[in-house]
Amino acid sequence: MATVEECRAALDKLVEQFDEISEKDRAKHVVERRLACRISDLGVTFYGRVHQDGLDPFKEVPPEDGRPAEVKLTLGSEDLVSMVNGELDMGRALLSGRVKIDASLGDLLRLRKLL
Repeated sequence: MATVEECRAALDKLVEQFDEISEKDRAKHVVERRLACRISDLGVTFYGRVHQDGLDPFKEVPPEDGRPAEVKLTLGSEDLVSMVNGELDMGRALLSGRVKIDASLGDLLRLRKLL
């Protein structure tokens, strides 16, 4: 099991990786969405926001506006770290049930193009 700090570092790395996506691809596939990433084995949830300018840093406190996340991910700490490091394929993790995503079909299709 990874620690909360390791998960936070993995999410920071994900933000950096998202910044590497071209502006053209972000403009084509990104719609502003609030994100919640629940780390099931640690009982912690990180909150973020994706938009055409990038991915905001994740925080452990929900947004002040109180609106729910449109995209919710649930996964284990080791799976988060492995996916961000490129050691675990998102598609395989979804099919095996290691990662669960609660989002609209449109959001799922957009995410697939970016990951």
